Amino acid sequence: MKRIELMRHLREHDCFLIREGTKHSVIFNVHNGKSSTVPRHNEINSNLGKKICRDLGILEIKKK
Repeated sequence: MKRIELMRHLREHDCFLIREGTKHSVIFNVHNGKSSTVPRHNEINSNLGKKICRDLGILEIKKK
């Protein structure tokens, strides 16, 4: 999946960017206080995308 699609999905579920590093972005969920890192690659493995959603406590992204 594209990183842009994953980031859009995270924003729709009230997760926002805390900080950006050279290799990862740290995302925070305001509702439950959970955080996760998202690699700064154009393509992200779909299994990793699912894990990030689980880490943040939100619904997994649906494949179109």
